[in-house]
Amino acid sequence: MQNLLDDWLERIKNQHRKIIDLDLKRVRVVADRLGLLKPAYPIIIVGGTNGKGSTVAGLEAILLAAGYRVGAFTSPYLYRFNELVRVQGKAAQDEDFIQAFELIEKTRGDITLTQFEFNTLAALFIFQHSQLDVGILEVGLGGRLDAVNILDADVSVVTSIAIDHADWLGDTREKIAVEKAGIFRAGVPAVCGDFDPPVTLLAYATERSISLFCQGVQFGFEPHLSSWTWWSQKTRLENLPLPHLALQNMSTVLMTIELIQEKLPVKRAAIDVGLAEVDLPGRIQVIQGEITQIFDVSHNPAAAEFLAHYLQQHKCAGKTHAVFSMLADKDILGTLYVMRNCIDEWYIAPLSGERGSSLSVLEYCFRTAQIKSVNFYPEIKNAYETALAIAQSNDRIVVFGSFHTVAEASS
Repeated sequence: MQNLLDDWLERIKNQHRKIIDLDLKRVRVVADRLGLLKPAYPIIIVGGTNGKGSTVAGLEAILLAAGYRVGAFTSPYLYRFNELVRVQGKAAQDEDFIQAFELIEKTRGDITLTQFEFNTLAALFIFQHSQLDVGILEVGLGGRLDAVNILDADVSVVTSIAIDHADWLGDTREKIAVEKAGIFRAGVPAVCGDFDPPVTLLAYATERSISLFCQGVQFGFEPHLSSWTWWSQKTRLENLPLPHLALQNMSTVLMTIELIQEKLPVKRAAIDVGLAEVDLPGRIQVIQGEITQIFDVSHNPAAAEFLAHYLQQHKCAGKTHAVFSMLADKDILGTLYVMRNCIDEWYIAPLSGERGSSLSVLEYCFRTAQIKSVNFYPEIKNAYETALAIAQSNDRIVVFGSFHTVAEASS
């Protein structure tokens, strides 16, 4: 069955003339033909630069603990394509995708679709046949023109705004914020998890009479030694269990849960269980041992700041080794400036995909950042295995820079 799914993925990969084509017209027409535009269950759409995956995971964990049937659509995947769609916390089966792709192909007529548009429609098709209580969808790129935005959400979330995908979304936070805010709908509550939202996002919400709940204003959190407190304008939750994921994102999750309470009531016990259980591979994923290993998919300077803060807060007795690579369209140099004082020894290699940075580009970035303890290898697997061989007791190895870096190292 996997071969059949692989055949389908190869078939649809280059069907459309562009890999990315930010235009809702084509995908909306096909979704309408399939009857997917008005789900019978509440929808939560999560956009933002960083923290989307963690926020989706937090919502999913709490709503599952509350007893609801939950569907989640995220991207990109880490190890297997099937991870993109989860129902009841489990990845969709090959046959689910194949059935969806067959129907989409039969229905689209002469309309061509990108890979992501196919994936989005497949997710909605699988959700439609899963008797869900709620669907949670993560924006792939931007928001306003992302395929996920063919749906009208019951709550819209923007986790954070930083400069990423500048060629598509703009080269300032103000421009990017307008694209992110495109998932907001008039009369529908929205959440912003960023402590410093650009004025353009605030203006977008005001002009459309959107009730916008912002981190640090309408809601927020207070960390403690072994617990944390979350507050909003009408609620205060004390002694919450510390999750494995960033409190900033979990605070955004709790605001979203509060806003959807009328449709999906959630008790405190479910919140506690969800926070205690939520986890997401590749998000500061720590594997303890004689040599501690940390896997993190941070792929821009803003995400790297979270990782750098973690490393500074959790010192190790030995050296910190980094296995690193990034995609060519990312801010490699900015990420290195954030991380260079946290790492003792670097192990670098190009990624296998066509979007990966070449070895020469990586070498240039390291020279420019004036980082000298660098070892270059032909493949990430070589870099990772060498780091493991060289590292000594009480050292740690940090694998970061991209979903692809983590996947190739741990495959």
